[in-house]
Amino acid sequence: MSEILDVVIVGEGLSGIGTACHLKRNCPDRSFVVLERRAASGGTWDLFRYPGIRSDSDMYTLGYNFKPWEEGKAIADGPSILKYVRETATEHGIDSLIEYEQHVKDANWDSDAQCWVLNILVGADETPRELRTRFLMSCAGYYKYDHGYQPDFPGREQFTGDFIHPQHWPEDLDYSDKKVVIIGSGATAVTLLPALAEKAADTVMLQRSPTWMVSRPSSDWLANLLRAILPSSWAYALTRFKNTMFQHWLYRRSRRTPEKVREMLFKGLRRSLGTAAESQMEHFTPSYDPWDQRMCLVPDDDLFAAIREGKGRIVTAEIEEILPRGIRLKSGEQLDADIIVSATGLEMEILGGVQIAVDGEPFDVPASWAYRGMMFSGLPNLLAVFGYINASWTLRADLCASWLCDLLNHMQDKGVAVVTPTLEDSLDEMEPRPYIDDFSAGYMRRVMHRFPKQGDRDPWINSQRFLLERKQFSEMNFDEEALRYESLKCAAEGSSESLEQAA
Repeated sequence: MSEILDVVIVGEGLSGIGTACHLKRNCPDRSFVVLERRAASGGTWDLFRYPGIRSDSDMYTLGYNFKPWEEGKAIADGPSILKYVRETATEHGIDSLIEYEQHVKDANWDSDAQCWVLNILVGADETPRELRTRFLMSCAGYYKYDHGYQPDFPGREQFTGDFIHPQHWPEDLDYSDKKVVIIGSGATAVTLLPALAEKAADTVMLQRSPTWMVSRPSSDWLANLLRAILPSSWAYALTRFKNTMFQHWLYRRSRRTPEKVREMLFKGLRRSLGTAAESQMEHFTPSYDPWDQRMCLVPDDDLFAAIREGKGRIVTAEIEEILPRGIRLKSGEQLDADIIVSATGLEMEILGGVQIAVDGEPFDVPASWAYRGMMFSGLPNLLAVFGYINASWTLRADLCASWLCDLLNHMQDKGVAVVTPTLEDSLDEMEPRPYIDDFSAGYMRRVMHRFPKQGDRDPWINSQRFLLERKQFSEMNFDEEALRYESLKCAAEGSSESLEQAA
């Protein structure tokens, strides 16, 4: 029998690198590798190359809790974030543990061997490979890397210009002096308009409905001041705490008193739009409350400046048909276009598209319950990272990685090899809710039926509340009833050294 690793991490983006660093520091005797489907590291921050690509969260919360962000801008561009992620891997010795062009097609839990058997296609020629691991950690994100979400626009095939999706931006695309229409109103569209407007002849953001937006400086003056007078780690921790508390405060207030948050946001929008506010506010007045969907961040007023200066504009309307050189709207208006950018969002998927089975039988993910938003009832030794929709993704990725290390150490101390979240008998009648609840974004609602369900009580709630989860995870009782353990059946059959010792 081939060697059985302690942990395999699938995905080498922000979450995967962070998890590997936590494992190396907190579980130094465990054997693990990081499998990356692509030929380069960085995940999202290597894949997306469109003009102006940046974070929509500040880097003091999007950054790792163990590596200070030391750049001048808190709202960072994509290349700076990619550099930060790769630096982290190098500094913590993760580079040698990464294996590229490893496409994990399926994973089968073998109950007799008490391990996951991964079927992998390697390289461009898709050479088959089998890998075994006691624990599987999915850090593959939540969207398909192959393609983004693309609505079926009538007349799409007759457009004679460039029709592109930001997820796969052509390196040689020349938009200078071109008429560009960006379809969408999310973070990508909001980023693209000011970036493209610098060179394009005409830039239009065509939205079906408005999105809530908030403007913030790209640089955090207090963070820069603290870094100048305090040790880097102290300054980073204080700024991270400040920004985390602000995110929490804004989200909670949006849920409790949405009318007051609406008023606050409108005030800021009018200030940012200046003299253009009177004619433009219809394009910035959503029909839903703040944080019913994710809020768009506008750094340094760049979007509003482009509108004020006449470099870009927003049109709120529905598409009737794509024409050979533009778009006809249901209002009858026509938008001319040399380039159409379909910033229509991501195509979500669970577990990076890896097909999961238990003893050869496909595992029914939607029928399972989400244990603390990380594991699946009835599925042994698997944890999946899904970040916050109302705060920075990495806040939860760090929590999940730290929790995994604590769980592995607990299992070693206990002398067990398998842990399976199991619904307690008393909860058979628990009311199911969507994995992500109280969030109306279309890209989520389209696929929630493929995700596990959450319940109405701990530990089956996916709370999406950082401060609550930070407290719960730090006080975790790993012997709670919902976690069922099994001892190692046969330590001699190819198990790794650490699990031999645990048995």
